[in-house]
Amino acid sequence: MKCEEFMKYGGLIFALAISACTLPANGGSKANACATGAALAPSAAGLSQTQLCITSGTKKHTFTVEIARSSMEQAKGMMFRTELADDAGMIFPFPEPKVASFWMKNTVIPLDIIFIRENGTIESIAENTIPYSTEPVSAGEPVVSVLELRGGLTFELGIKAGDKVIWQAK
Repeated sequence: MKCEEFMKYGGLIFALAISACTLPANGGSKANACATGAALAPSAAGLSQTQLCITSGTKKHTFTVEIARSSMEQAKGMMFRTELADDAGMIFPFPEPKVASFWMKNTVIPLDIIFIRENGTIESIAENTIPYSTEPVSAGEPVVSVLELRGGLTFELGIKAGDKVIWQAK
């Protein structure tokens, strides 16, 4: 390459290299950003979806979750699904706080079941629940919602009881 060509293209290559190094790995949004309430298209199952964020210490984890609102949607939940992405889940909001109890009947994959208090903190987590089990998995106190994520994900991400869950029902 001639000196003039290097000067012409070298600067461009350098600028691209620098910008690639400074952009967040998630495609350009702020690292640890937590957007909730974004308007999303319905899921493949026809359920409304929303963004949800869990703050765990200094880390923030964002998920796209389906909202199981009706009693029929809540009864079906994640039954018969064979996979669940690491950034996806399902939330079950309740009109009033209650001691929620779930089972894994007809649920093919293990799930982490997260029980959420009225103030948004995690009451408890049932990790890696057993597929097809009819044993109840229950909260230890009244909760206003339950979140299901891929089994083992809460451990991998360091999500624990006391962490904060933020989401906006649409």
